[in-house]
Amino acid sequence: MKQYMLTIPAGKRLIAKAVVSLPQIKDALENHTIVIISGSTNGYIAEELLSGIGQAGDFSKASFMRGINLGPDKKATAGNYSESDIVIEKGIWQKGKTIFDVASFLGQHDIILKGANAVDPERKLAGIQIGNPALGTSAAILPAVVGRRTELVIPVGLEKRIFGNIGEIAAKLNDPTSTGLRMLPVSGTIITELEAIKLLTGVSAELIAAGGIKGAEGCCWIGISGTEEQVDVAGDILRAIANEPPFAE
Repeated sequence: MKQYMLTIPAGKRLIAKAVVSLPQIKDALENHTIVIISGSTNGYIAEELLSGIGQAGDFSKASFMRGINLGPDKKATAGNYSESDIVIEKGIWQKGKTIFDVASFLGQHDIILKGANAVDPERKLAGIQIGNPALGTSAAILPAVVGRRTELVIPVGLEKRIFGNIGEIAAKLNDPTSTGLRMLPVSGTIITELEAIKLLTGVSAELIAAGGIKGAEGCCWIGISGTEEQVDVAGDILRAIANEPPFAE
């Protein structure tokens, strides 16, 4: 087994590279519709995907967010929010469109990418924090995913892993006597750093440690094993993204 440290930005970049490599993403890019809901991890995916089709233009992941969790005493600015998602129809970016414009037309073989705030890798469940009483973008996603079997891809970093059952946690947070944000449990194609490196190289990956200081806060230590060729390829990928810069403020 070889060990590598992944910072949170490097993990987001790794997840993005894996998501754009998915066979169903490649098929949808050519023949169907892909909707990337605004969010920090999804910003990396949008950057990779739009660059790959030569349509990155003036896209900036720094403003590709809706609801965000900030550190103490930090305040969001107008530049931290986007009113648009990325909608790509048969390889063409439909600028200015959001999930609300296209949700009712989505069906099988189309894909929605939506980030999450909690992940239980073992049970393959994710949780989305809900601040909007009308459910925000989740209200548009659910009829397409549950009603018409549009695939939901959930890119989410291991720093959002939780202990316990997300369904039970959501029940507590959504209780009428609780305060603060609510939670929506969701299932779909969950891609953490572990799935990402396996998708890209075929190695077996596991979380072996976490944390640090001076830029390693929230980092994950990943142990990888496989054939010599697989491990070499994985090492090349992980070293190439190791110095991914912190997310722009």
